Amino acid sequence: MRVALAAAVRTLPRGAGLAYEPKFDGHRLVVLRSATDVTLQARSGRIVTGAFPDLAAAALQLPADTVLDGEVVVWHAGRTDFALVQRRAAATAARAAVLAQRLPASYAAFDVLELAGLDLRARPYERRRALLVDLLLPLGPPLQPVPMTTDPELAATWYETLPASGIEGLVVKRLDQAYPAGRRGWQKLRHTDVRDAAVVGYTGTARRPLALVLVLPVGDETPLVSSPLSAALRAEIAAEVAARGATSPSPATVTAIGLGEVPFRPLDPPLSAEVRHASARHPPPEVLRLRTDL
Repeated sequence: MRVALAAAVRTLPRGAGLAYEPKFDGHRLVVLRSATDVTLQARSGRIVTGAFPDLAAAALQLPADTVLDGEVVVWHAGRTDFALVQRRAAATAARAAVLAQRLPASYAAFDVLELAGLDLRARPYERRRALLVDLLLPLGPPLQPVPMTTDPELAATWYETLPASGIEGLVVKRLDQAYPAGRRGWQKLRHTDVRDAAVVGYTGTARRPLALVLVLPVGDETPLVSSPLSAALRAEIAAEVAARGATSPSPATVTAIGLGEVPFRPLDPPLSAEVRHASARHPPPEVLRLRTDL
């Protein structure tokens, strides 16, 4: 299932016929309910059903032949916690059931692509939204529709106030728009400390990367070393390196704040990652996720 994507904008789009949704800080997840079971698909196409048995069980309440698009999040201390979502996503099958009890997941659904066998992707967003709400409100958590408004002033208030709850921005859609599968047909307004960066290398070993060497889209393009990677990101980087097969270029060095010269393995061609940072130099950029949709 090819998912819709969003193009970044710097200011809040305004005008008639627009809808605004909070952008949750989680993992993109497509829920496919067949006649007999449930499959959970990540944005990359990878099947992650085993990592989220609680969501798979809840999705059995959906009508057969129904497909939802949304974000899986984990709430902790009153806000969404992306690190905990990564922990859930990286869990082994044996560990997943334990984490489902300790760190229950929620599904913030923002679209319905198929309902009881009827393909809805060509229908306007406004109609799909109504069907999504009618479908999920009777079921309740952990399957819930994301909030939506057509009021740009309320959307602006969300943008300013909701980051404290872990919301990282807004997604803007046209009410008359079909589902733009595989295209950047939506718009996203993110808070300015979240950016896309080029991943030009990694520290550590191919099997156990420790940090990423990044070139940020601001400044003088001097490579920077990220903060230490989470276990989930280490596994994802290791898998990307292994998939390339060929021997990586010769080791190089980069200057890291407080660490001096640090050896690293270059990546050619580079990968892309979403990072959060307060400034170009200090503290180190925090890698949120790889961008495999570019």
